[in-house]
Amino acid sequence: MSDAPKPSEIGSETDAPPVSEKPYKIIFEGNKCIGAGRCAEVADNWEMDIESGLGRPQSYFIDEDELDENVRAAEVCPAKKDKGVIHVIDRRTDEEVAPDPHGDGTLSVDW
Repeated sequence: MSDAPKPSEIGSETDAPPVSEKPYKIIFEGNKCIGAGRCAEVADNWEMDIESGLGRPQSYFIDEDELDENVRAAEVCPAKKDKGVIHVIDRRTDEEVAPDPHGDGTLSVDW
């Protein structure tokens, strides 16, 4: 079993909106972003930072209406040899919704 933290332990949950309002959370490995911009092409929540040339989410907490586009952003990200650096987490279950390369909901962040 891995010693990696649970997704709910990453970032500031104290500043997060209630789970009932925004049940999904984005974990972004910004230090591994290669600036391809695919995320910004497919999702309104993602933009390219002019100064750094890297992608970034406008919000780290999303609701059902924003889920599909953010899942798509995670799936099309070519960083980490197509495993992506955008991770969409279900805050209710602590499972990775996307990209989920392991197929079991475990967090695929490289620590």
